[in-house]
This record gives sequence, C-alpha cells and structure tokens, in this order.
Amino acid sequence: MALIALAADKGSPGVTTAAVALAAVWPRRVLLAETDPAGGDLVYRSAAAHGGPLNPNTGMLSIAATARRGLVPDQLWDHVQPLSGGLEVLVGLGNSEQAAGLAGLWPTLGHAFASLADSPHAAADVIADCGRISGDTPAVELFPHASLVLLVSRTEPEALARVRDRAAALAGKLHGGSRVAGPGGPMVGVVLIADTGDAAKLASQVNDMLVHAQTGARVVGTLADDASGAEQLAGRRRGRLDKSLLIRTARKVTADLYQQYGAAWTASAHAAQPQQHQQPQQQHQPQQQGQYAPSAQQHQPGQQGSPQGDGRAGAGR
Repeated sequence: MALIALAADKGSPGVTTAAVALAAVWPRRVLLAETDPAGGDLVYRSAAAHGGPLNPNTGMLSIAATARRGLVPDQLWDHVQPLSGGLEVLVGLGNSEQAAGLAGLWPTLGHAFASLADSPHAAADVIADCGRISGDTPAVELFPHASLVLLVSRTEPEALARVRDRAAALAGKLHGGSRVAGPGGPMVGVVLIADTGDAAKLASQVNDMLVHAQTGARVVGTLADDASGAEQLAGRRRGRLDKSLLIRTARKVTADLYQQYGAAWTASAHAAQPQQHQQPQQQHQPQQQGQYAPSAQQHQPGQQGSPQGDGRAGAGR
C-alpha cells in the first residue's frame, strides 16, 4: 500500500503545490486527496475535465455520509473528479466548519486510502494534502495508515527549526515513543522548497541537522522554489509546465522515492491482486512520461501523471 501524506508545521510553505506536483508525475496511477480540515483550494483554482468548475459537493464532503456506513476502498472513486489535465482528485472541504461532518471518520479514510493500492479493480496510490498540522488537527489520524509522512518546509532558519521539532515529535508519536520507524510504521521525511542552486547543499545540511537531533526523519528531496512553475501548475499562467524547474525537481523526488520504496509498495499491491490485474511496470517509469493524458483517458494507469503544456493541473498554497 502507498498512502503518502504531505503536511506543514506552520505558515504556507507550499503543501498543495508540492502535493499536486508530485501527483502530476507519480509513476503509477494516483489519487490526489485534499484532506486539509481547514478546507481545500483546488475547487477555486482548477477546472474540471469537462471545462467547467469542479463540484465542491463531490469529494471529502460527499464521502462523509458513505464513510459512516463503512468504506470500501473502491468507493473512493465515486467521489473523485478529474481535473482538466486528467489528474484524479478528491476535492477538499469548503471550510473548516465542514470538518465536523468527518469527526471520527479520519481513521476510516486513512485505512481506505492505504488499501486502495491493493484494489483488484482500480488500484492507485494516494497522495494526501493534509495542510498544516499544528494544534489538534484531525488529519494526523491519517498518518498511522501512511507509508510516508512528508513535512514540507522552506529553508529560512525558523522554518527549519520548526520542522526539526515537528519531525521529532511526530516520529515519536507514530512509532510509539521511538523515533525509528518499525515494521509497518510510516517513515517521516522532509521535502525542502529551495532555490535549485543551493538545493543539494541545503538538503545535506538539513539532513545532518535532523540526524544530529535524533529526529528519526530524513530529507527525501527538494522541490524548486519556482513561482512561475507554481503559477502554471495552478492554471494561472501558460507555458511548458513539463519543462519547469518545479516539475523537473518533482520528477527527481518521485524517482528517488520509488527507487528506495517502490519495490516494497509494488510487492504489497501485487500480492493482493490476481495476476490478470497486474500492470506492466514499464508503463510507470517517470522518465518516459510526456504530458497529461486527455481527460477521456483519465482511468489509464500511468498516463495521467505528467503535466500538459497549459498547466491547468492544480493549485499552489
């Protein structure tokens, strides 16, 4: 199974932009879920596959009633909408008040998200945009079901200090007091938003800081601090999004994640699937992807994962 939860400690480092960028180049079929209890952004910033607006009532809001009666992973697809580029999304709540309708259901959602990769009918990984996790946000109830919990951070000293402390606290909570991930426990990683010229040096320095502080977390990659690419990703600027620094660095992060963890995720999914449902692995190499598939092909695994030139793929936050 592969549920990847993205979150931030404080401020707006770009969790939504990071989640959309990673989902856009994910090497297998993926569902992008807006699970921020404070509300989602995509419904306001992105067009649906039919060219009109996304339906704010179909997504996390509509899934609440279904989940109260029990939730089979494949039922998630009943609440999904494709963006104009083909990326499949579970639209977030309209505001924080609506989060009350999901009270007590977050573990159920987490289990369904994690189990979707094992579906024999419509398997997919899930990338969840959990927003900020400071305070008592219920989105943290998704984390025990995740394969990876990725904290997104910028590189100002105060931001790095916060992510260090948050990573240590989160790793201890998820691993029963230990900061080392045990069998079945999610790894805590950090994704840095940085200028590409300094990215490698900063990643090494921050990783050393995390190790020295015994946080149990590691830097898993960097995404370019690319305002133009983020604007294209949000559909507010035209251009070759696939050539942007944001998408190029997102490809590197996903390729590195799959090099390290992909075999385990694939083995888990294939172990639960009949042979006829297994997908040829050569379809899912990130470097072979070109542009977003047309929306009519939204359910073809491995084809909806790369940005198209007009950039109408998601939102930045």
